[in-house]
Amino acid sequence: MSEKISNQEYKLDWLKWIVVAVIVALGVYGNSYFAAESILYRTIGLLILGGIAAWLAVQTAKGSAFLSLCLEARAEIRKVVWPTRQETTQTTLIVLVVVLVVALLLWLLDWGLNAIISGIIG
Repeated sequence: MSEKISNQEYKLDWLKWIVVAVIVALGVYGNSYFAAESILYRTIGLLILGGIAAWLAVQTAKGSAFLSLCLEARAEIRKVVWPTRQETTQTTLIVLVVVLVVALLLWLLDWGLNAIISGIIG
């Protein structure tokens, strides 16, 4: 039964997306039309239109799925154990040393092969 209600809720999603597109288009057009006005007023208008468009988009099936994805991602980011400053510094130094060693080895290899080829060519 709840699946049938859910299908009815999202039945007119295409119409909602058209309205969202019209709101975004109005925001873009209005921003260029009122270019002589203060940027503060234009920004406030765009934020209001963007909020309305976002609210309407979340009312669709794909919009609600995207919102739940964002909320789950936020929860996962909170679980991440970020490295300390000391760990970051040590890792950076290790990477720099390895890059320098590899650069030195490649330079020596290039120098050696150049000497061999120069000896063969004359």
